Amino acid sequence: MKIYADNAATTKISDTALNTMLDCMKNFYGNPSSLYTIGQKAKEKLEEARLSIAEIINAHPSEIIFTSGGSEADNQALLSAAEIGKAKGKTHIISTAIEHHAILHTLKRLEKNGFTVTLLPVKENGIVDADELKSAIREDTCLVTVMAVNNEIGTIQPIKEIGEICKENGVLFHTDAVQAVGHMPIDVKAMNIDMLSASAHKFNGPKGVGFMYARKGIRLTNLIEGGAQEKGKRAGTENVAGIAAMAAALKESVENMQAVKERLTPIRDHIIKGLKEIPHCALNGDERERMCSSISFCFEGIEGESLLILLDQKGISASSGSACTSGALDPSHVLLAIGRVHDVAHGSLRISLGADATMEEADYIIKSVKEVVEYLRGFSPVWRDLTSGKKEFIL
Repeated sequence: MKIYADNAATTKISDTALNTMLDCMKNFYGNPSSLYTIGQKAKEKLEEARLSIAEIINAHPSEIIFTSGGSEADNQALLSAAEIGKAKGKTHIISTAIEHHAILHTLKRLEKNGFTVTLLPVKENGIVDADELKSAIREDTCLVTVMAVNNEIGTIQPIKEIGEICKENGVLFHTDAVQAVGHMPIDVKAMNIDMLSASAHKFNGPKGVGFMYARKGIRLTNLIEGGAQEKGKRAGTENVAGIAAMAAALKESVENMQAVKERLTPIRDHIIKGLKEIPHCALNGDERERMCSSISFCFEGIEGESLLILLDQKGISASSGSACTSGALDPSHVLLAIGRVHDVAHGSLRISLGADATMEEADYIIKSVKEVVEYLRGFSPVWRDLTSGKKEFIL
């Protein structure tokens, strides 16, 4: 059996998105900035996509800027908010310890340029305390940036509550919604979101294309200079085919969202229940406030890399955490932030289900993980020390 269970890293492009992309490449290949008919037909496709995406998140089309993906959108949002704050003498930014590195690395860059950053801890369940966030806001706070859904453990943050707090305090609020858009309802007005980042390949669209929502009135700082595209805020000829495919994929994902949630939730819970039967393991993140597709575990006494290789041999594609740091030797900063010690964090497994996952696949995943964990522990010196009493169990 072959099972792709790393949808938090990337999703397979849907037939709808692929067909839309091919149609654009064949029939709407003009440069959308050109004045002649072929170019203007491409421009129409571009604006149709912008309108479709805007309607889905309850934004105005002029508030949607197309990017190369979530990381670019994150960078532009944070650097723009920083410039706005700096002009007002506000140089304090609040975020969390479990953000994606596109956020964390940009914050480090801003710290080098004189900004002060407060990284809030999260509770053991992986969720930030909204009251603690409120208390962290200062007179010089210019931005709060909190991801909607964590990419490693799948926990859902109280975005609406955070948005309300920011609005009450006159602070810009950005959310990295890369793991959320297309998978949970997003209403930027109701949630008081000022800026939002999204990426097409997380909801069955193509790679290399995404979008940023920036509320009207927010002055964006350009990352790329050279042309007047995207109202002068993102130079370069737009990827019309990719953008149209992204809009088609998002529309399809939103239309199927509730049905997918109802089907995947029992499958997710079945896997969690089955893996909990493994001795000395722990579910990472809140058991209920998580995406219906996301499962994250730590298994004491093994290395996650070996677990992934052996699961791959059994036909299961999974991961130990963020695909962006899969080559890193250090344990996940997210797992450390929720209280997992280094030795335990190294033995992590992330399973992120696709919309077409089945209960039969769930049973195979449970069976395979149990077999591989038992096998690895069989010749693990760490496990030998734990079972002999030389070391104490943590989980």
